[in-house]
This record gives sequence, structure tokens and C-alpha cells, in this order.
Amino acid sequence: MKNVRITVLKVAFDEALAERYLTDGAAAGPCPYFKVGDTFLYEGGAQMPQGFCPWAWVDIYTNLSALAAGGTYTPWNNAGGETIACCTDGIRPVSFELKAL
Repeated sequence: MKNVRITVLKVAFDEALAERYLTDGAAAGPCPYFKVGDTFLYEGGAQMPQGFCPWAWVDIYTNLSALAAGGTYTPWNNAGGETIACCTDGIRPVSFELKAL
């Protein structure tokens, strides 16, 4: 199994949707777990890296385990051994680069 580096590429926030749907409205702000450039290391198994959002973990785990097992996302991605994944929070989504090492 390969280790996989997880890098935060984008942290988005839809203020209008937050105002409409979140208890705290726009004051809730973007995802509190991540900042652009944060990195984490997946070392196999189901062990979530410390400080990682459990909801995002569930969302990207399939992609992580596929890369760790030697899978590839070509021809959809430019390079083998990497992909882009995101959490499914429709108001505060976070995009991740996953790269097998």
C-alpha cells in the first residue's frame, strides 16, 4: 500500500445559502477544519489523520483507498496516482488533491 498526501486546494463558502439554511447564517463562515495549503498523510487502513473533518473523511475515503492500492484516475486526470476530491457540504465545500507517494 502507498501513502497518500492530502492537500487542501480550495475552501469555498456560499453566503446566500448559509443565510437561507444554516442556523448561524453567514456568520457560520467557511469550513472551520481546513485552510488552503493544509496537508495530511494517509498511511493506510481506515485511520483518519489527526485534525481531519470526519464528514470529509467519509466523502474522500474511497478515492484515498483506491490510490493507496495503486489505482489510477487516468484518463480523467492528467497524471496517474492522483485525483481531486471534495467533501459534500453544499454550503462550505472543501476540495482536496490526493496524491499517491
